[in-house]
Amino acid sequence: MSKLLVISLVVSSIAATAVDNHDYPGRSAQSVLTTARNTQQQVGWYDPRSLGGQLLDFTTPTHGEPLNVIVSGLSDPDILTEAGFRDYAKSLGYSEECLGLHIGHIHEANLGDGDGKKLEMYLARQSYFPVWGTCWESLAGGQHFRAWKQNGTLANSGAWFIGASKELDSRNHHTIVPDGYNLGRDWFVDKAIEGSHWKGKWWAAELEWRTDLLDEGSDGVNHGIPQDGRVAILRVFKI
Repeated sequence: MSKLLVISLVVSSIAATAVDNHDYPGRSAQSVLTTARNTQQQVGWYDPRSLGGQLLDFTTPTHGEPLNVIVSGLSDPDILTEAGFRDYAKSLGYSEECLGLHIGHIHEANLGDGDGKKLEMYLARQSYFPVWGTCWESLAGGQHFRAWKQNGTLANSGAWFIGASKELDSRNHHTIVPDGYNLGRDWFVDKAIEGSHWKGKWWAAELEWRTDLLDEGSDGVNHGIPQDGRVAILRVFKI
């Protein structure tokens, strides 16, 4: 398949997504095509395992939570910045923690990019309503995710690696609900594929499923909760 055909298919897919989501305003097809041409030679993400990393974070010394969503480094450049990624998260229905206060353990992850284990860069919780909406999530439970950026000297893709899950309320110490890793990932992915917007920015996403990055089951998984081994690869575009 020629590069031009691939780019054309990408543009067609984006255009179709925009129509399916009520004709989001934004960039022209020609603008999207230019971005696709400029990014086609880049690397979307590197498999962390190739340089000693893994797709489970380090919640404890022996157990971790699955990094079950990857936002590709071939996404719109704005998404790859911390500020742009936070805006995108808000468009999906997440926001910063209640009153900016962190509750719970800070996780580490090794993305195989040369930085070794590094602390989570961003923790977002479901925002149930404007202003203090994440405070309710902290009390009642809901969706949340942690994110790390693959930007070390050995593998600088710029991709975001995300551990998404659904958790119980604070009385249950925010323990993950049964099947919570799959549920949290699917909630994030469904919102991305539907298309989203925040403060005048509109996004659409392409999805690829991978089943060769995580082992299905509960071996090494925090709380002993099994997960299906699927990882969602998202390429996000402004539209």
